[in-house]
Amino acid sequence: MKPLLVNTYDPKGGAGAARAAYRLHQELLRLEIDSQMLIQDKRIADSTLISSPNKLGKTIWKAHPILNDLPVKLYKNRQRNPTFFRLQWLPNTVTSQIAKLEPDIINLHWICDGFIPIEALAKFNKPIVWTFHDMWAFTGGCCYSLGCDRYTKYCGNCPQLGSKQSWDLSRWVWQRKIKAWQNLKLTIVTPSNWLAECAKSSSLFENSDIRVIPHGLDLSIYKPTKSQVARNLLSLPQNKQLILFGAINATSNFRKGFDLLQSALQKLNQSEWKDQIELIVFGSSQPQDPVDLGFKVHYLGKVDDENKLALLYASSDVMIVPSIEEAYGLTACESLSCGTPVVSFDSTGLKDIVEHQKNGYRAQCFSYDDLANGIIWVIEDKERHQKLRDRAREKAEQEFAIELQASRYLSLFEEIVTH
Repeated sequence: MKPLLVNTYDPKGGAGAARAAYRLHQELLRLEIDSQMLIQDKRIADSTLISSPNKLGKTIWKAHPILNDLPVKLYKNRQRNPTFFRLQWLPNTVTSQIAKLEPDIINLHWICDGFIPIEALAKFNKPIVWTFHDMWAFTGGCCYSLGCDRYTKYCGNCPQLGSKQSWDLSRWVWQRKIKAWQNLKLTIVTPSNWLAECAKSSSLFENSDIRVIPHGLDLSIYKPTKSQVARNLLSLPQNKQLILFGAINATSNFRKGFDLLQSALQKLNQSEWKDQIELIVFGSSQPQDPVDLGFKVHYLGKVDDENKLALLYASSDVMIVPSIEEAYGLTACESLSCGTPVVSFDSTGLKDIVEHQKNGYRAQCFSYDDLANGIIWVIEDKERHQKLRDRAREKAEQEFAIELQASRYLSLFEEIVTH
């Protein structure tokens, strides 16, 4: 078996999708599978990661942030987030590169940042398994719909573009997808049941073969460590309740729910917990004008070292994942694996991970009051908190082991290749 995993970034340059794809690749190699991984933006020294050697491809890649956004800028009322919309209209040489690698099967991951044009997929001439890490594949260009259901029909009148026209940029992207992919035979994998249901409800993939395989972790890295030890190693206070929050651009990405966390913390600041809590934020450095959250905040910036990240989870009393929409919730998965309970909203992919009042708390959508209630519920009772920790690790061992994920993918690859 010779699979080729394809993702835009490696773990150092990318977010959760890059980490998830690379972990799967590494486990396949450990199982002595002849796995390769093709990426556009290579930043780590790993000979099994292949990046584009083509000068044209590299030139287009360098220019893609500007070129991709040019059509979007025509919409003056668009939402002010330069990373939310992906057109995938720039040329690329990836088709010929994949042909030279001669894989038995192609496993696409996160490819929607200028890496692979929409029209290229039909030219691969190999079985395709596409692992969705967000909603982009079945929308008119947005990575998350933020509650919009136009993708169930044919997009247009896009709220994220601020468009009032049925034929707009989102309809153009949707039309390109349905034209290019209408006869494409592929198998879709999603990490959560919520994302699978979204894909099934879309006009693009309503008749597709869709499987659910959760992302995996190396549980020998993401494991419980005594909080006193972890805090000592990270120079964090021993006498405080530590609340952890983290994501790429954690404090500025609307979808990650920092504003809701801010309101919940302000509520906690008015309670008896005022002098007992401190906050840890990773994925963002301290802003020049930091928001007053009512508590001391430790800003750690981006954490690339997985052992340090695992210690960070283990040092905390509770992890907060207040996302509005989440395809899966990799930080929640990592936190539970380290024995740290998670508080989230009762929504989207996080419902597969957080078991209400068993390994964490799922707050009412999207109530910052109940988010605050959930934080208190998790930390207020020491005996209950230990039970939550125990169940968190148990859940990880049952569902999140990288060995389990890899075996499921291998079974799927073999099923497709042999039929």
